[in-house]
Amino acid sequence: MRGSDKPAITPQVLLKAYACGIFPMAESATDPGLFWVEPELRGVIPLDAFHVSRSLRKELARARFELRVDTAFAEVIAACAAETPARPKTWINHRIVRLYTGLHRLGHAHSVECWRDGELAGGLYGVRLGAAFFGESMFARQTDASKVALVHLVARLRAGGFRLLDTQFTTPHLKRFGAVDVPKARYAEMLRQAIAADADFFAIDREAADRDG
Repeated sequence: MRGSDKPAITPQVLLKAYACGIFPMAESATDPGLFWVEPELRGVIPLDAFHVSRSLRKELARARFELRVDTAFAEVIAACAAETPARPKTWINHRIVRLYTGLHRLGHAHSVECWRDGELAGGLYGVRLGAAFFGESMFARQTDASKVALVHLVARLRAGGFRLLDTQFTTPHLKRFGAVDVPKARYAEMLRQAIAADADFFAIDREAADRDG
């Protein structure tokens, strides 16, 4: 669905849009405009059917990355917006960066980060509303870093009682993790139930602190 972005989009308006099943995009990183999107088929990763390949399990066992949450949100979204040889065009413009940074300040947008040797190696960011998490974008500067971040995100959502992991669209890459296309009407019901429920994005941290304590 495309249309005018007037009245001005604010972080609060953005949350209301997510609750209605729509989200903004830009034509490119250099285009200042935004348009609303409501896919006929919505990408979803069922949390109880998340698939981790054998090779990725081996990568996880190596524990090469340090996982952090919300320590470098601005750097993560900037990396997701950056053009690279593998991704010469992105849909994240300066308005989207500003809006989602605002959501982060409100506690509704989070980054999951993979660090190695003190450097940000990859990660992802998304929006939290009720028991729904809307994955926005991911990036990797080192092999498998974004995949490891996604695995950690799913573990975090499961621990916190989340009901919906929305990926907006499916891609061959996401389908390898179990992503499926959900018709709009079915998605609307899944969304309604998820945002009406409670979830704790930081439950896994408290559980770890209790074990260590």
